[in-house]
Order: sequence, then structure tokens, then C-alpha cells
Amino acid sequence: AYTTIAADVIARYKRLGGYKVFFLTGTDEHGQKVLQAARDLGIEPQEHVDQLHNRFKELWTRFNISNDDFIRTTEKRHQTLVSDILQQLYDRKEIYKDSYEGWYCTPDERFWTEKDLVNGNCPECKRKVEKIQEHNYFFKMGQYQDWLKKHIKSNDKFIQPTSRRNEVLGFLEKPLGDLCISRPKERLPWGIPLPFDEGYVTYVWFDALINYISAHGPLEKIGSTGFWPVNHHLLGKDILTTHAVYWSTMLKAIGFDPALNLFAHGWWTINGHKMSKSVGNTVEPNLLVDQFGVDAIRYFLLREVPFGLDGDFSHKALIGRINSDLANNLGNLLNRTMSMIKRYHDQIIPEPNSRDEDDDLKNEFQMGTEAVQKLYDDLAYNKILERIWLLVDATNKYIDTNSPWNLIKTESGKQRLATVMYNTA
Repeated sequence: AYTTIAADVIARYKRLGGYKVFFLTGTDEHGQKVLQAARDLGIEPQEHVDQLHNRFKELWTRFNISNDDFIRTTEKRHQTLVSDILQQLYDRKEIYKDSYEGWYCTPDERFWTEKDLVNGNCPECKRKVEKIQEHNYFFKMGQYQDWLKKHIKSNDKFIQPTSRRNEVLGFLEKPLGDLCISRPKERLPWGIPLPFDEGYVTYVWFDALINYISAHGPLEKIGSTGFWPVNHHLLGKDILTTHAVYWSTMLKAIGFDPALNLFAHGWWTINGHKMSKSVGNTVEPNLLVDQFGVDAIRYFLLREVPFGLDGDFSHKALIGRINSDLANNLGNLLNRTMSMIKRYHDQIIPEPNSRDEDDDLKNEFQMGTEAVQKLYDDLAYNKILERIWLLVDATNKYIDTNSPWNLIKTESGKQRLATVMYNTA
């Protein structure tokens, strides 16, 4: 939900500015993990992903996510585009068949070389790997390595934050190699069949990445939608390499530019450990909303830590942030403003008499607005909220300085009071 909430904020902000926005989210529904989960439940994979899809849709509704489309990789529009791209690359000899031997991590659905392993385990999830030897199809990803390095170095905002950009450049210092893009159907029947070989299905990551353009229509129409390349593509730091390297080279191969900005955010941890169902330290979002309300949760997630860094979640921190920011600062401002307008002006915001004495407050808001606009471009959510809360503090101070409870006592004071209430509202 963290990634989607952050994307939702940008989408809403840009719509307010008059921009035409296309906000896409969705679910990738193929692969070994999905198949195994369905088998464990004793149901068909399609039934399993239908259930998951419904849960995500319900969660997005509950979190007030304003997405324009929700793409599923089991949809026909997606599967058709995946097949078209595969056939195009195969016809251009960008895909070839070869034997492969390597260490396979089922949870991550990735092959690793011997040197990639950490203490004999998957370098990503630290779980056991299985040695597999088989024939597969490969995408000639390695031929785009020099182009990708040059593109990253010449576009500072292509990968953010800077630490993640450097991480990808470090990864590209080693020979990139080609990407295995298939799995034998006898081993993995749940996937999109290769159009040129029905004995294989598409590797889940090659399939899933294409969903970012399959929502825009057939291949020949994507460039005319006005929404590609995308301005912002938000993702977790654990899948940065997949998007920055795999996806960017795939786009290059089919004649499309990569996203203008890939922003890899940090993880939410508990007691310093990444949340994991297997460890049992996850947080159920619906329960949080039940207890604290959706707006408070959205505020906390974006205010507590910089978007590109890890943050440690605790109920204590959440309650503290709600009390200090939402209840005390903002809540106090709203309560006193509404109470005074009700008491002094019959619940109607009055017309101001003069605002000449209020240049400081006006300037504060003008500078704040300009600062927030720049911070939105940088996806600096916590700084945006910090800047807005400076305006909350400035308005509270403005009320204290002008003392409406004293102004109401005289006729001249009442004229000034109307202006103060107008500015405060």
C-alpha cells in the first residue's frame, strides 16, 4: 500500500494543477509462487488470483486510491501485448534458445550464478536455492549494457534517490549477460505461453513488467496516448534492478523510451527487520484503518521518514505523530478557527476589511506554496508535510498575536476581527 499511497498523492496533486493524469496500478498474477500458493489452498491458480485481485481492489478503495486503471496480467489485453512483443523480438532474433544451468530461487523466481549466492543461499531473500539445468529462451539484454550505463549517467533523475542510482551503476560494472525469459511448461504450467514455442511459458518478470504499457493499448498506439514515457514510476528498492535494468532494456529493444523517473523507496521495518509473512512481523492495513482512520495512516506513512529511506514502524510512533501533528497542531487550529467563526460571525466566513497588516502571513504562504511545488517534483513527501506544518504553526501564531477574543470587545476591533477570521479560514 505504501507505494500506491505515494503515487496517489502525486496523481491528486497533478490533477489539481490541471494536468491530464494516468495513474496505473495492478497485480502480476503468474509464476511459481502463485501456482504453489493455489496448490496449497487446493484451488486453481485463476481462482486464487481472482481472490487476491478482489482484496487489492477493496484495499485501494478503502485507502482512497484514485487510480485510473487497474491492470491484471491474466487479462487478455495484457497477454495479447506480451505475445506480440515476444514474437516481435523473436522475429528480430533478439530472443534465442540455449541451455542453462544455474541456481534457482523459487520464492524470488530468479536464477543466480554460483558467485551471486550468499552462504549458498539466495542473495535477495536468503532462502535456499535449487540447482537446475534446462533449455530456455533468452533475451539479448547484454547488448544494451553500454546504452543503459550512458543513459543513467546522462539523466540524473532517471533513477532516484542518488544512492540507488549508484547501486545500479555498480551492478552494471559487471558484464550484464542475457536474460532468461522462459520456463518449461512441464515445470511451470501457470504463465503466458511463448507464441513461438508452446512448450514454454513466459518468465514472470518479463511478463509482469509489460503491464506498465499493456494498460495503454496495442503496441502501435502506446506512443500516441501522451502518457509514455511516464513521468514517475514508483517501486520498492528490492525490485530496482529488475525495473532499472530488465525493464529499461526491454523498452529499448521494442523502440520505447524508459520512464523519466524511477524512484525506489525504502522498506518499512519492525524493530529493524523487514516485514515478512514468514517471520510473522507484518502489519494488517485494514486493522490500522479500523483503529486510526485512513487519513491518519496515509499521513503517518508519508510524514514519518523520507521516501527513499527505510523507516521503522511502531504503534507508539504512529500514535505520537497523530497526537502531536494532527490532534495538537492541525486539530487545534481547525477547532479554534471554526469555534471563533461560529461564535463571532454566525458560522459564516466574513469579508475582510483590510489585509495590509498581514503581509507576513501572506508572504509565508506564498513562499510555502512555491517550496511545496518544488518538493512535489522531488517526491519529498516528508518535507512537503514539514513545510505545510510550518504554515499551520504560522497560522496558530497569527491567531495568538491578533487575539480575536480581545478584538471582539470593541467596534474597531470587530473590523480587524473580520480580517483575521478571513485570513485564518
